[in-house]
Amino acid sequence: MTTVTVSVGQQAYDVKINDTLHTRIGAEIASVWTPRQIALITDSHVGPLYLAETTRQLEAAGFQVLPLEVPAGEESKSLQVAGDLISALAEYGFTRGDGVVALGGGVIGDLAGVVASLYMRGIGYIQIATSLTAQVDSSVGGKTAVNLGATKNIAGTFYQPNLVLVDQTYLETLTDRDLVEGYAEVVKTSALAGPEFFGLTGKIQNITDIRTHAQALSARAITYKAAVVMADEKEAGQRQFLNFGHTLGHAIELLAHGELRHGEAVSIGMMALTERMVRVGVSPADLVPALQSRLTAVGLPITSDLLGTPAFFDRLVNDKKNHAGTLNLVALEDIGQPIIVPKALSAMPEFMASI
Repeated sequence: MTTVTVSVGQQAYDVKINDTLHTRIGAEIASVWTPRQIALITDSHVGPLYLAETTRQLEAAGFQVLPLEVPAGEESKSLQVAGDLISALAEYGFTRGDGVVALGGGVIGDLAGVVASLYMRGIGYIQIATSLTAQVDSSVGGKTAVNLGATKNIAGTFYQPNLVLVDQTYLETLTDRDLVEGYAEVVKTSALAGPEFFGLTGKIQNITDIRTHAQALSARAITYKAAVVMADEKEAGQRQFLNFGHTLGHAIELLAHGELRHGEAVSIGMMALTERMVRVGVSPADLVPALQSRLTAVGLPITSDLLGTPAFFDRLVNDKKNHAGTLNLVALEDIGQPIIVPKALSAMPEFMASI
């Protein structure tokens, strides 16, 4: 068992990483929560696989479980769906002493986190992360959000969970594509963290390697992100570094209308940004092939025709890192040396055309 403790403000919680956690969910949750009502939120992909067994374990541990399933996909990350879930909690008489458990990937984690943070101004919240994206990134740090129209993650909260369970066994039921899109976040984190972690991702040569080393990759990524979150919970400083690849990536993800997964878009965003930062003298030239080799080794895309289109620039206006017309772009001066490069929105067309 690897345990990473995240301490922010007056709250601390554990992220537990082990491939047997799926067999003792009830006991793990009972270690941090007294018996109560639990809204167990999942989606139509994960539910048929794990909802019944998770419910059984929770009920055996003394919890009353309300299973709530939403359609799988980014479309469920909406104010409408969040409102429907909140209404369900109210209908079943949930109080401030009850809780929400997210059973799923990044979409479910974000959605359930929003619900928990808003219901009665906040009730207990636990994440059981079933995708690699959720395990290495979105389940840690307390950022929750839903989308509004064509704007990604525009309505949300900083709301820390009481516990996060990361079990690589859940990855066995992921398709290769779903697994690989999460690996993009691992590559991102390794580039931010430094040569040791970046060296580990350099040894991943295929999808089988990801599955074989998933626990070590998750532990490294979570340890790094936890340290960043503890130093900067509300993204006022160094937590912005975790957005490496995301500003450009989010824009093309939205324009792709479901044809690109989040991690695929981040992969493209990292490459597009780094190529241009090399051109303007911010990043070293050898960073481009180093990133490219790690991404293409497992089949991640590294470019898109959506980059630089008029619609692409329109999407940048609504990015959360747009501060009064200036984007805070995250670049790398070297591996393990991220920096913020302010760039006026008006200068982005010229910047994107710089290769």
